[in-house]
Amino acid sequence: MKVLIVGATGTLGRQVVRRCLDQGHDVRCLVRIPRKAGFLQGWGGELAQGDLLQADSLDRALDGCDAVIDAATTRVDSEQSVYAVDWDGKLNLFRRMEAAGIQRLVFHSILKASEYRTVPLMDIKCCTEDLLRRSGFQTTILQVSGFMQGLISQFAIPVLDRQNVWVSGSSSIAYMNSQDVARFAVAALERPETIGASLPAVGPKAWTSTEVIQLCEALTQKEARVLKVSPFIIKVLRTVVSMFEAGLNVDDRLAFAEVSSSGTCLDAPMEESYRTFGLNPADTTTLETYLKEYYDTIIRRLRQMQADLSKEDRKRLPF
Repeated sequence: MKVLIVGATGTLGRQVVRRCLDQGHDVRCLVRIPRKAGFLQGWGGELAQGDLLQADSLDRALDGCDAVIDAATTRVDSEQSVYAVDWDGKLNLFRRMEAAGIQRLVFHSILKASEYRTVPLMDIKCCTEDLLRRSGFQTTILQVSGFMQGLISQFAIPVLDRQNVWVSGSSSIAYMNSQDVARFAVAALERPETIGASLPAVGPKAWTSTEVIQLCEALTQKEARVLKVSPFIIKVLRTVVSMFEAGLNVDDRLAFAEVSSSGTCLDAPMEESYRTFGLNPADTTTLETYLKEYYDTIIRRLRQMQADLSKEDRKRLPF
């Protein structure tokens, strides 16, 4: 099957590309800046330059494809608003897919998006799900909660490097390795019974921020420097930031922070998902395994560097 991966350079998209190639699919990657996506070409993917906000640029990328896996979303550092990329851009994609006669689509949404319509991205995901259910596409919707990869900069590195760790609230999230989410996305292409399905793709266990920090402490034998932010402060910051157009994406991130401080649980039963997609839950990465492998790798590399450092520099190493 010839598959177009949208958002191919992102945390999830690159794993979808690799999984598609491993499963023998012919993969085309939609990228805005080809010179930054050479690694995808090195893996065996074909690069197609295009931009979701430039509808005409999508036609060549879609030409000859049998299916689309959409793994794109607004980047944290993007100057574009979440509405531009995740709504207007996706509408461009869907219209061009329809014009090209492509029906098969795997779309990534957010778990419990309908419960948090005040969060811009979750509101958009909810609206997009409704749109796709009423469309003529053969859609599979995967509802994800959070990627383990995001915990590295948020918790793993600060704990190891004795930096401050910021937390707010007691919400719990069933983080999943993006490689495992990619397994679900690609499996959907091979299983017709997933057409029309809207199912969760979340990790084996929901973790609070405190529990993640405790795990990092246990793996590094270091005590974290935890700083707590009250939900009230987050609400005030959202109000101030939302007054300025340049702060739109910051406001979106603060809206997510409000969810994380609300005490909610972003988790869901996965039995039906594993059964429908024909996957084995035993193959899914646990957070304990993921973080242990990360720390083992980074500490080994740091120790290899130690021999080349001066005595004073060695004192600053985080181990």
